[in-house]
Amino acid sequence: MSLQESVALLPAGDACLGLGGFTLYRRPMAFALALLASLGPSSSRRALTLLTFTAGLESDILVGAGLISRVRTCYFGLEAFGLAPRFTQAAGDGTLEILEETEASLALGLRAALSGVGFMPSHAWQGTDLPRLRPDVKEVADPYSGETLTAFPAIRCDLAVIHALRADYEGNADLGQNWGVDRELAFVADKVIVTAEEVVPRIQTAQVFGHVVSAVVEAPGGAWPTSCYPNYRLDGEAVLAYIDSGGADPDLIQQWAHRHRAALSGES
Repeated sequence: MSLQESVALLPAGDACLGLGGFTLYRRPMAFALALLASLGPSSSRRALTLLTFTAGLESDILVGAGLISRVRTCYFGLEAFGLAPRFTQAAGDGTLEILEETEASLALGLRAALSGVGFMPSHAWQGTDLPRLRPDVKEVADPYSGETLTAFPAIRCDLAVIHALRADYEGNADLGQNWGVDRELAFVADKVIVTAEEVVPRIQTAQVFGHVVSAVVEAPGGAWPTSCYPNYRLDGEAVLAYIDSGGADPDLIQQWAHRHRAALSGES
């Protein structure tokens, strides 16, 4: 389906949106911009929960557009380019709920969902103040040793969007060599959208499998300006242009999105 059609798969109300990719690599930028473009002048803002292992440029744009009310990630930033401006502002203003996560809590929460259980026990977070910030994370006693363990609740999401190097008509997707947690995200989501640089009749190598995929969207350059190795590298100038704009004016974001679409179509 088209990008515009795929946006409609995001449930109404306070849905949880999972985004694949890692830092500034293979991020679902085309979907994020299509979601932004779907908002008309009279559209009401969403109150989405954003779930992503690491949040980057696409996530900052969605926060700046007022689409995100809650964030679950262990990192939110632009790597060597510095802080994510709209996230930093929203976090400082207290207008964004930040659910404290670490690599361990996200990995164990996903593992619990994959295992079909309500939680996953671990030694993580013990001896820290993190449980005080997350009262939903409980402690349990090991039934065999009596040892106290941290019980991380299962993590699921309503819709996951993953950008791939290529996909076929059945929804099988090749993520290349840097998977992040995209494979796990695909299995814990109620619906999965794969945007791909190229859609072909059949692929031989896949890390995300068609039986969990709800829709496939052909989106050449769909991770730009983040990288999609080996197809294209990170566009640092575009990232800097976004940072310089600060994302403070919605019109500037729309202009930046237009630059994105022009780059994909080969316009000057």
